[in-house]
Amino acid sequence: MNNFKKIVFLTGTRADFGKLKSLIKITQENLNFDVQIFVTGMHLDEKYGSTVNEIYKSGFKNIHTFKNHVGAEFMDRALAKTIVGFSEYIASQQPDLIVVHGDRVEALAGAIVGSLNNILVSHIEGGEISGTIDELIRHSVSKLSHLHLVSNNEAKKRLIQMGELESSIYVIGSPDLDLMNPSNLPSLKTVKEYYEIPFDHYGIVMFHPVTTDYKNIKVVAKCFVDTLLKSDENYVVIYPNNDLGTEEILEEYKRLENNSRFKIYPSLRFEYFLRLLKESKFIIGNSSAGVREAPYYKVPTIDIGTRQNNRAQANSIINVSYDTDEILSKIDNVRHKKQEVIDITEFGEGNSNELFLRLLESDVIWKVNCQKQFQDL
Repeated sequence: MNNFKKIVFLTGTRADFGKLKSLIKITQENLNFDVQIFVTGMHLDEKYGSTVNEIYKSGFKNIHTFKNHVGAEFMDRALAKTIVGFSEYIASQQPDLIVVHGDRVEALAGAIVGSLNNILVSHIEGGEISGTIDELIRHSVSKLSHLHLVSNNEAKKRLIQMGELESSIYVIGSPDLDLMNPSNLPSLKTVKEYYEIPFDHYGIVMFHPVTTDYKNIKVVAKCFVDTLLKSDENYVVIYPNNDLGTEEILEEYKRLENNSRFKIYPSLRFEYFLRLLKESKFIIGNSSAGVREAPYYKVPTIDIGTRQNNRAQANSIINVSYDTDEILSKIDNVRHKKQEVIDITEFGEGNSNELFLRLLESDVIWKVNCQKQFQDL
């Protein structure tokens, strides 16, 4: 690398911040880079715990905030508003690289702004598949990005299939693994005291709306809560993402309030969440945490419905339909099932941050042409 570079990371949710955190940290500590953080989306919503505060508490600097709230039912308007806000920010900052993650509208806004302003865009964890509108957004972000930092070779193959140049794709693993080593996490006692969790044993609940199946959200949310109430387990419940259908889920969650078996939180600190997950009996719902983080800790996942369709399947993941009796049966099963040891190398070795920094310090990525080329197979 020949000279000082300015990098902007864009984060819109607690989930993508968990993925970007180790990458932000290692670059902000390096004198070769001026690292800025553009914070928007759920982070600035009090309803979801104002998680921007966790970014401040992480000790990061150069944090810029932008509210893009328009209501969960207007994802298109949130996209439009974020484009305007991020465009104005980019015009003032003039960065050399924009880093976005995943499949949210905020990431799409970042990729649009970068590509239309001839600024390099790096997409973290593209090339993956799932069962909702997220997949369409993720692939769109990939097509608007110039650099691809993917979790595994399967994702790399899909991007090549989409016409992306192999020379622009780098396998660095899933960056959240950088934070997941149990020795780096707070103790369970610390976490329980902080969040006032009284349970000795518990399951984690994370249930998000499937935006492409909005017409059925009330029915499936009711079924899910009915099941939790019929189960005799204790649960730590975390709010869903602020997508179309979230209000219907939160309305059902009201039935869990004032019930001693449930503790409900808009959001949790990422490392605190990881410790709770590691020590839980199981995770239930349809979150990607059940596909990525839970198998790493060999925690059983009861995955409900279609939201995680086509994602990687570890031995510890049990797929079920929206049927109360079936779900209750699986909850009973995981109490007694000894988890098999699985190979986690599919998502890297927990050194994504080091691989990321190595790339940034090389000359290779800075020579990438903003005029993208399509690769024919």
